[in-house]
Amino acid sequence: MANPWAGEVVLVVDGERHRAKLTLGALAELEARLEAESLADLVARFEGDALRARDVLMLVCAGLRGGGWEGDLPDLLSAEIEGGPLEAARVAARLLALAFRVPE
Repeated sequence: MANPWAGEVVLVVDGERHRAKLTLGALAELEARLEAESLADLVARFEGDALRARDVLMLVCAGLRGGGWEGDLPDLLSAEIEGGPLEAARVAARLLALAFRVPE
């Protein structure tokens, strides 16, 4: 079970439930892979209307790795994501929202 208060989201990959979370390390990895200059640039990339499937996959991969998954992007490229591209995009959006929410 994922804990949204800890920034966690569940994603089912190849029939197995995984927790995903954008830790600082996962965000740094994502920044490097997407060649973003800063966290603000990274967030702006996902807020814009030029979002690509590759970006979503990289964000999901970073979140899965932040949640303890030991796979990497090539593993995710060949995996079956339950819910397909729409679920992957939903999880990516939720990960970003939880990572950058301001505590109440």
